[in-house]
Amino acid sequence: MRQNDQKPRIAVIGLGYVGLPLAVAFAKKVEVIGYDTNKRKLDTYKRGLDPTDEVGNEGIRNTTVRFTTDPSALKAANFLIVAVPTPIFQDKTPDLNPVLSACRTVGRNLTPGATVVFESTVYPGVTEELCVPAIEEESGLVCGKDFFVGYSPERINPGDRQHTLSSVVKIVSGMDEATCAYIAEVYEMVVPAGIYRASSIMVAEAAKLAENAQRDINIAFMNELAMVFDRLRISTRDVLEAMNTKWNALRFEPGLVGGHCIGVDPYYFVYQAENLGYHSQIILAGRNINDGMAHFVADATVKMMVLAGKRVREAKVYILGAAFKENCPDMRNSKVADIIRRLSEYNIACGLVDPLVDAEEAEAVFGVPLTPLSEVREADCLIFAVAHDCFRALSCEQVEAMFAPLPAGERVIVDVKSMFDRECAEQKGFLYWEL
Repeated sequence: MRQNDQKPRIAVIGLGYVGLPLAVAFAKKVEVIGYDTNKRKLDTYKRGLDPTDEVGNEGIRNTTVRFTTDPSALKAANFLIVAVPTPIFQDKTPDLNPVLSACRTVGRNLTPGATVVFESTVYPGVTEELCVPAIEEESGLVCGKDFFVGYSPERINPGDRQHTLSSVVKIVSGMDEATCAYIAEVYEMVVPAGIYRASSIMVAEAAKLAENAQRDINIAFMNELAMVFDRLRISTRDVLEAMNTKWNALRFEPGLVGGHCIGVDPYYFVYQAENLGYHSQIILAGRNINDGMAHFVADATVKMMVLAGKRVREAKVYILGAAFKENCPDMRNSKVADIIRRLSEYNIACGLVDPLVDAEEAEAVFGVPLTPLSEVREADCLIFAVAHDCFRALSCEQVEAMFAPLPAGERVIVDVKSMFDRECAEQKGFLYWEL
């Protein structure tokens, strides 16, 4: 018996960058249970602190979400949303353990008539072929008779204050038309931008992979251009400014591609394509290019220090930026870690600077203690890896004060995101390189 004749009592399983804003948004409308296995994380939320900065401390303090690590609390819900991570293994194959573990937890605590919606990014077929059997096995219930499933891919963009949950069209799908209609009705409460009803669960799963693979490929194209332009000794920024005068230019830029979506999701597509007997060409090539950009930046840094006459092993190098993207504290799959590892192959020990990230977590991720921005001094080389606003706001004089008192041409700036004015930097005597 479907419970869509009742007011939804929502449970969100997984309270990270996706699940937390979702839970807080729904809690403004209905009763919400926020479940996560990480007690430390939930204790932080209960103290009114939001380390993700997606909701903000005030939003956390004022929410009515009932945060819990007790899985039995899920029995009170009749609309369950699974928003756990779906990472990859070291060999780049999908790690479905978190989502399948969540399925087992849901199954053990599922109320007959409930609807389960997956937001975790997966390859087409996972929801119906893997998740549903896992829930059935644990619950003893039958999908389509005792409970119902759907898929609604998350579209959260960490650190983006413009494209938020409420302002981006939400894709929804269901195992049948009635389920899809009910899921759409529930999400309409928190997504005024509108709902798009996909024709099937597999279509919705594929749409998520396609949109992220598309972005990954376009950035890979820009990264390949940047590597060639570097050999030609012309500015990628100048080329893109000229190219972008055409009306149909896509305006992508080169850069490091990390995070939990663009740097991961294409591998889910590649994996499923291989299972179907098709070897990915374009998507896998794009991944290979983007995965190699950290090494390209690190090697360019060494080259610039050699040109500056540095004894590379003794050089004092700081990397500014630890997050995977600008203006957010999210360090998942940050390619800065690859830069640090590559430079360590040259016996270069780097300082790491990022005012936005959690210092304890950063040291655990990168193996390097954070240095406060105000304490960056006597540098030989600065690598600006992430375009945080606090870094963009630095003047040439402030950057100059971070260096040791060296002659012109011996202070190296590596500007991955082309944040600074080349002419100003060179007038100050910096040896300047941009991607």
